[in-house]
Amino acid sequence: MESQYDLNEILSYIDPSLLNYQEWLSVGMILKDEGYDVSVWERWSSMDTPRYHTGECEKKWKSFTGSAAPVTMGTLVKIAKDHGWQPLKPGTELSWDDFIGTKDDKVVIEKGWIEGKELQEPKQWSPAKELVTYLETLFDSTENVGYVTDTYEKEGKYMPTKGCWDRTAGELIEQLNKCDDDIGRVLGDYKEEAGAWIRFNPLDGNGCKNDNVTDYRYALVESDTVDIEIQNAIIRELELPVACLVYSGGKSIHAIVKIEAGNYEEYRKRVNYLYDICNKNSLKIDAQNRNPSRLSRMPGVIRNGKKQYLIDTNIGKESWQEWQEWIEGVNDNLPDPEGLDTVWNHLPELSPPLIDGVLRQGHKMLLVGPSKAGKSYALIELCIAIAEGKKWLNWDCVQGKVLYVNLELDRASCFHRFKDVYDALKRFPRYHSNIDVWNLRGNAVPMDRLAPKLIRRAQKKDYIAVIIDPIYKVITGDENSADQMANFCNQFDKVCTELGCAVIYCHHHSKGQQGQKRSMDRASGSGVFARDPDALLDLIELEVSDDLITQQENNAVCSVCLDYLQRTIQDWEDEVSQDDLCSEKAMLSACNRLMSLNQYQDMLTDVYNARKEVKRRTAWRIDGTLREFPKFEPVNLWFDYPIHRLDDNSVLKNAEVEGEQPPWKKGQKKAENAKKTRREDQKKSLEIAFDACAISGDVTLENLAEYLGLTTRSVRERIKNHGGFEVNKGIVTEKKIK
Repeated sequence: MESQYDLNEILSYIDPSLLNYQEWLSVGMILKDEGYDVSVWERWSSMDTPRYHTGECEKKWKSFTGSAAPVTMGTLVKIAKDHGWQPLKPGTELSWDDFIGTKDDKVVIEKGWIEGKELQEPKQWSPAKELVTYLETLFDSTENVGYVTDTYEKEGKYMPTKGCWDRTAGELIEQLNKCDDDIGRVLGDYKEEAGAWIRFNPLDGNGCKNDNVTDYRYALVESDTVDIEIQNAIIRELELPVACLVYSGGKSIHAIVKIEAGNYEEYRKRVNYLYDICNKNSLKIDAQNRNPSRLSRMPGVIRNGKKQYLIDTNIGKESWQEWQEWIEGVNDNLPDPEGLDTVWNHLPELSPPLIDGVLRQGHKMLLVGPSKAGKSYALIELCIAIAEGKKWLNWDCVQGKVLYVNLELDRASCFHRFKDVYDALKRFPRYHSNIDVWNLRGNAVPMDRLAPKLIRRAQKKDYIAVIIDPIYKVITGDENSADQMANFCNQFDKVCTELGCAVIYCHHHSKGQQGQKRSMDRASGSGVFARDPDALLDLIELEVSDDLITQQENNAVCSVCLDYLQRTIQDWEDEVSQDDLCSEKAMLSACNRLMSLNQYQDMLTDVYNARKEVKRRTAWRIDGTLREFPKFEPVNLWFDYPIHRLDDNSVLKNAEVEGEQPPWKKGQKKAENAKKTRREDQKKSLEIAFDACAISGDVTLENLAEYLGLTTRSVRERIKNHGGFEVNKGIVTEKKIK
């Protein structure tokens, strides 16, 4: 039966190792029903080396005797589509501008123009030196190496055993350097008819399976269907990032290619990509070599009278990332380069600023910081600043419509936060209609799927900014993988380009102390996060000394007292000096003297609340890394829940960043500060208690003890520590200044 699809193309997109047993059987049933030979299923199944067993396909094939509801080719097509295959629709009429295949087919080499490159067998061959060079290139000295010298015969062929894996590269190198080129003394004798093998990824010393691989560093590229000189030429012209290139002593070259994957899943994806590129460029790859624990030919041994030797080391691109970027750029459909002279006298206009001196319209900004920094509140403050055309912290903002994408809070909490921030800023919501909120808690999807949905909803809204909070809810892939995070950040570019608006998002700091790090290195995950945006604002906490807290409490109390005096007492200025305005003790004394008992007690409640707010306040510094503007001076501010306030008095200018001091010193200082704080608190509580009790007449020890909830003995101790009071026959009075 002839299918409208190319079976080989379909199967090339389906990795048998990713299928379960029933899906594997279904593929066999489909192939038999379509009239293919069992060898097709056998060859494809053999790509799944760990589970493949010779003869199993043929045995199962005979059991496929037909069914009333057979599995059809459509099922195979669906599996291939699920793995990324996109068929050309049959009957589609092509125009002159259409591509046959895909635009991004990544063909680097034209098959008809490949010129073979001859291999140069080493004239002075040192087996031990060959192997030492191989080991030094691929392994660290402490890493376990798997190798095989023992074989057994099967169907007239020499097959490798599992071999050894209990020695490190360092141990092998040391012994090889002393073996006088008799590597059998180090590795064990091998049959020259068979040769020997080695595993190119490090092992854990407990086995030689995929689970024993400790670092997914390399993959094997081998093709035995192409002339060996053509293999050599294609590998070089493709600029594969090859660590070691080895002649197998047979029909193929073994290229040990740098994969540099962070985990097994990423390894599989990169190997599939690598093999796809090789196949598209006329290097037909043996697909059985996908596994990270695969054996490759060992340089420095004889096989059937031919040498297995190192052809080259470290050729092509330096890394996987560099090679992949080069491949992706081959058929990129990007605009052509422009000569600078063509625009010199007619430079394109720069995008106008959105946040003055920080971010342009249509660009990207990342706000990064630890928990407790109030990042979400800062972004809500930014929404309000853009909507109302006001300042955000230290910077003026252009007025316009803004979309806030809420991924973390429930709907009610989110709207309440906006109201709370408006109230705390004392800002009238004149243009709050400029703010749209998209509540997605419980409905978040990865950014590559969210971006088109966002673009569709925002297309005609004329937003000048989209704020996404927070991005960990929509991260696509492993945040520590550079290439996966580059792809993730590209989604923000799509939103910027399609909507013509700025995209602003926030992320968290990595674990551990941040004081010794640069601002660009504090964001969790790959460095792509810090290097991708046009503006990075980093929030980091400051150490606040007890003296500074005391000063802030003093200012807060003075402010409360001044507010009450202005509202309740006429001509209060005649009774309070300019010096008194700066002293909480003097202001409390003046208020006690001038106000009625009820007024004073009401004020003391507000004084207590003001002290609490100061203790709850945290100090922060914003540092910036900007692409379009000069670097600004760090901005110091207080997070005074629920908003951030600028440090207008510069009291935080010399504050140290949290984590700059060593832990032992920080702990010692914390203990000293706690002791000092307790003493200060006791002093203040005694003073407040004395002022409160003095309203009714003489202040006695019993009055103070009752007010403070202490024994008279404890009150005497506090009076002694304070130094500003004295006790005479149970009556407490202030000491007179001499």
